[in-house]
Amino acid sequence: MMHMRSLWLRASGLALVLTLAYEVQAQPDVTIRKRDRKKDLEMQTTEGRILLRLSDETPLHRDNFIKLAKSGYYNDILFHRVIRQFMIQAGDNRTKRDSTLARDTVRFKNYTIPAEFRPDLYHKRGALAAARMGDDVNPQKASSGYQFYIVQGRVFTETSLDSVETHRLKRKLPEAHRQTYKTIGGAPHLDQNYTVFGEVLEGMEVIDKIASVQTTGRQGGDKPLQDVRINSLRLVKRKKA
Repeated sequence: MMHMRSLWLRASGLALVLTLAYEVQAQPDVTIRKRDRKKDLEMQTTEGRILLRLSDETPLHRDNFIKLAKSGYYNDILFHRVIRQFMIQAGDNRTKRDSTLARDTVRFKNYTIPAEFRPDLYHKRGALAAARMGDDVNPQKASSGYQFYIVQGRVFTETSLDSVETHRLKRKLPEAHRQTYKTIGGAPHLDQNYTVFGEVLEGMEVIDKIASVQTTGRQGGDKPLQDVRINSLRLVKRKKA
């Protein structure tokens, strides 16, 4: 199991992976209807289907993700960064095939979204969250408009959680969160530093499959050796509980 210090150093790279090709800040010009916010999102990948639900507690991130899904932005994009027992990351339009890249670099410009940290939205296994630039250039911890990650995570012990609290978070985790990290797992060292705005409802086995692919490793940017692609992301009717 990865040492906590090593895991944190790799985790903090979430911020460093973002390189802004454009300075213009503009969200996609897509209309959101009231009923769109009551739907889930179905992500079809080369490795299987993932069903996502967005949080109403993070309306800026929710609406942005819906706009991008409706615009087709995520169709044909790669999971460009994968770290086993941590997360899978996607959203960089430079990872699209040439034909779609040429079109979408005109349609989409990079922008950020203000952080929406919520106490009850944390990095448990299956959390959907926004990547961002590092604190040195982004002290407000604003999120990338496009890049996101889904937490695979790992299970923590009491001792390892104590270490996260002492050396990384500098605060105590809620007891309910500790219990979750000790049972299903997650990535607690990112809590209240990156905005969590949704979760996986179905398809964690797909997350595990993607997270297990061979990659270039840390020195090569943790890029999968074989393409893992989002074929489509679309709104779907929410199942009744």
